Amino acid sequence: MQALVDSRHEVVGVFTRPDRPRGRGLQMTASAVKTAALAAGLPIAAPAMLGDAALAQLKTWRADVLVVVAYGLILPPPMLHAAPLGSVNIHASLLPRWRGAAPIQRALLAGDPSTGITLMRMAAGVDTGPILLQRPLAIGPADTSGSLHDALAKLGARTLLEALDGLASGALHATPQAPDGVSYAHKIAKSEARIDWQRSASEIDRQVRAFNPWPIAETRFEDAQLRVLAARIDAADGAATAAVPGTVVGVATDAVIVKCGEGRLAMTLVQRPGRRAVAAREFAASRDLLGERLG
Repeated sequence: MQALVDSRHEVVGVFTRPDRPRGRGLQMTASAVKTAALAAGLPIAAPAMLGDAALAQLKTWRADVLVVVAYGLILPPPMLHAAPLGSVNIHASLLPRWRGAAPIQRALLAGDPSTGITLMRMAAGVDTGPILLQRPLAIGPADTSGSLHDALAKLGARTLLEALDGLASGALHATPQAPDGVSYAHKIAKSEARIDWQRSASEIDRQVRAFNPWPIAETRFEDAQLRVLAARIDAADGAATAAVPGTVVGVATDAVIVKCGEGRLAMTLVQRPGRRAVAAREFAASRDLLGERLG
């Protein structure tokens, strides 16, 4: 939205979700979109549901095109077709791979080497509309869902501005999604954050990165939660280490090293309940962790 505000295009109105209680005090808090729209002096509507009143509001704005990003409500057909140039959606994957709610996390968990942005015309199905533009983005070995989200947001904004010019001129045309390669990015469940040390170090590393900043990968230590916010695959050869997966087998200058079902994981940033996140080395400084079992 901010990219549109800063461009030559005119934002005539903004739909966003109603204010919600957030934080420990459950204070009613506006969405980030509403906050930015207020700062830009834009007309705002925040209906709890998209019915006749929302459609009437949309028609009063006389928009040429409707841009939808992570809105969270299904747009009824009358709203999808209310604007002369239709409705377009920005999705954080290279469709048809990873349709659905959590494409960034699922791409990381699967070990995909790249992801990207798809700009598509909206259709009745979930992320099934014909494609207007796609732009790829490489996934780095240290990327988290947070870092990818931010990079994809910037790429999505650039892609959107490019597409709007093409739609306005009539030069940009949509093509149907390929029938092959369809996969679904189901919503993340908090239970998925629990680390299974029987899995390989590469799988757990991807889990740690995919679930940062939410819900944060976790294990058990001294019968309490231990959150693992950052880690890396330990490059040292631990094949000779005869230890049960989940056992702490080393403490390096910047990490606590844990035996996995295959390979070893070096935890670098951890957090215990009610405490601040600390470097794993600091966590290890007050106790002898060698031989301790996590999980």
